[in-house]
This record gives sequence, C-alpha cells and structure tokens, in this order.
Amino acid sequence: MAHVGNGAAGEEEDCFEDAYDRMPSACRMDLQTAIQETQCALNLVLNNKFSQALDLLRPWWKDSMYHALGYSSILVMQATMTFEHKDIQTAMTAIKEALQTCQRFRKRNSMVGSLSSLINKQSNLQEEEMHAELCYAECLLQKATLTFIQDENMISFIKGGIKIRTSYQIYKDCQNVLNMTPDRAGQSSSFKQFEGGVKLGIGSFNLMLSLLPQRILRLLEFIGFSGNRSFGLAHLREGASSQSLRSILCVLTLLFYNTYVSLILGTGEGNLLEAETLLEPFQQKYPKGSIILFYSARISTLRGNFEKVCFYLNIYNFTLSQ
Repeated sequence: MAHVGNGAAGEEEDCFEDAYDRMPSACRMDLQTAIQETQCALNLVLNNKFSQALDLLRPWWKDSMYHALGYSSILVMQATMTFEHKDIQTAMTAIKEALQTCQRFRKRNSMVGSLSSLINKQSNLQEEEMHAELCYAECLLQKATLTFIQDENMISFIKGGIKIRTSYQIYKDCQNVLNMTPDRAGQSSSFKQFEGGVKLGIGSFNLMLSLLPQRILRLLEFIGFSGNRSFGLAHLREGASSQSLRSILCVLTLLFYNTYVSLILGTGEGNLLEAETLLEPFQQKYPKGSIILFYSARISTLRGNFEKVCFYLNIYNFTLSQ
C-alpha cells in the first residue's frame, strides 16, 4: 500500500503540499502501488462501478500521477458520454489538476514536448520520470479532446492542436527511450508498464493519422506528424497482448477501429475475427460491463446475429437499471 508517514499533524499536512519536492518521502505514493490501485479502479469502471473507482483514486489524485490520470480519465469519459456543460467543466478542472500533478514528477530540465537531452543521457532518466512523461502526454490528449467539444471555434481548434502536437512529440521521445533499451526481458515490471503506455500512444497516433486524407496528412507532415497504419496496428496489438495497465485501452482502440472506423471510412480492413478474439477474455471477466456489452452487441450486429444482439442489450438495460 501507499507509504504514509506516522509523524505529527504537521507532517500529515505536508502530504498535501502543492510542491511535490517539499513532501516527505514517507508521504509519497510509490509507483508500483499507484499503478496497481489505478488498475483496480479501471476494473471497477469496467464493472460499471464508476463512483467506487473515483472513491478509490480520490485520496491520492493530487499527489500521485497515476491516481491523477485515472481520476481525470473517468471524469473525461463521463463528460464525453453526457456532453453536459457541468460534466465538461468538472472534467476540465480535474485535467488541469492532473497536468500539474504529473508536471511535478517530470525531469526538472525537460522542455515541454522535448526529451532529447534526456534521451542522450538515458541513465539520468528515472523510471518515475519516464512514467510522468507518459501520464503528462495522456492528460494533454484528454485536455485537447475536452477543448474541442467545449467550444467548437477556431481558437479552440488551434489550442487543441497544439496540445496534440506536444503529446505526440512526448510519445515519440518515449519511443526513442524504448529503442535505446535492447534488454527488455530483464526490465522491471514498472518499465514494462511504461512500454505498454508507449505502445498505446504511438499505435493510436499512427493509426489515427493514417486515416486522414493524404492531402491533409502531407500538410501535417510539415509540422512533424506522420501516420503509418500497419505500424500503428502492430503497436496496438503488441500493447493489447501485454499484461500492462493500458492493455485494455489498446484492446478498446482496436475494437473501435475494427467495428466502426474501418466500416465508416470504407477502408475494408475491419477484422471481426480479431475483434471477437480480443473481446472474448473480457466477456468472461466483465460479463455485465457496459463497455464490453456494447462491443459484444456491435459485433453480433455486424455478424447478423440479432438474437445475440437482443440478448446483450437486455443485459445492458438490466445492468443500467440496477
């Protein structure tokens, strides 16, 4: 569990100082425990227990990067589902707090969107700082998403684009860190969690960008973006097969691509067999999870098995009524 000091009341107050470097080390949440608790919160979300997930993350969400990322991610998920102004504002506030929390864990001399100096001296980049870059990049993406849906004007579009550009650059730098680490088998579990996060980010960006019209993609390449569909799918598949916190997110990204995006854009590359294979273990683990039921019904619809569609929808409606 988290390492919490046994000192006097004054020491306990130090746990909630804004400046992370002023906190006693005994009051910090260690990285491995933070990842484990965030995984527990994700499991609760997949079992439709959103409130319990938030309750689990809330005590540490201003002092732990993973608790901050998990807490804000749940609120962003709810905001994108309801599109209610109140939910969007709550999520935006949480994202700003999460970015500040992640920033306190980042390398002191790192510039936003650039880790080149750290990559050249990788030994100076600690695992906690590597994870801070990942969490910061993910929070930036979430903030960009909310910026787009909060106010659909040109200024919001530019602001969101800048955040996406910064996030993309961080992921590319994290990929370079992985490329400079040949001995993956002997790495710690937290490093493998870092690798899973990079697979998700690099894979999602490459897949997303590859779906854009070539004319737009050529313009984006001038400012450093590039998209390779096969490269992106390969990274997502590797991330989905890993035992990392973000493996389920890689799975959901692949499911969305195979059951919606490929059909809407007419790429002809949707793979229902892959979607079914990816979904099967989660159907057993979260049989009443709304997200899992949604994709189960979607695949059955595409297969033309409407009896199964009705079955999944009945479970879904029953679960929501509880």
